[in-house]
Amino acid sequence: MDKDRIVGSAKLLKGKAKVAVGKAIGDEKLEAEGRADKVEGKVQNAVGGIKDTIRDA
Repeated sequence: MDKDRIVGSAKLLKGKAKVAVGKAIGDEKLEAEGRADKVEGKVQNAVGGIKDTIRDA
């Protein structure tokens, strides 16, 4: 497993937490940061998956 997949998954979880906390306290900026982290995490996870696929081929 590529380290990008691990880091991407961590960013995705961090983003989900930020969104949840932002909604709970009514902080739109924190929610937006969380959504951005989620997207970044998904992209990084996908890049890691591609690297794994290339490495395994």
